[in-house]
Amino acid sequence: QVQLVESGGGLVQAGGSLRLSCAASGIIFGINGMGWYRQAPGKQRELVAAITYSGRTNSADSVKGRFTISRDNAKNTVYLQMNSLKPEDTAVYYCNAEVIVAGRMLPTTYWGQGTQVTVSS
Repeated sequence: QVQLVESGGGLVQAGGSLRLSCAASGIIFGINGMGWYRQAPGKQRELVAAITYSGRTNSADSVKGRFTISRDNAKNTVYLQMNSLKPEDTAVYYCNAEVIVAGRMLPTTYWGQGTQVTVSS
């Protein structure tokens, strides 16, 4: 039906930058909100940033000024530009999307498999 595939994770030193991408594919009529979450070992999954269809954004206080979320509706893709990375940003990053599947009226939330981001001190 619908799948989300993340890419762009990796190992980076503190202060460095990384850009994550997440592309949605499948029988998609449209996508409402999209977002990025992360989960560090031993911690709960938390919202990093979210973006509406029209481009309105919100982000966690811990990443404001450092991370920027954006999307390309034509490509059904959401991005997360991460700058000034800190060791505490180390986590598996997951994208999600509120998808309207073709032929259905109710949106469904889908999750990617995650991409590892490791920030060394």
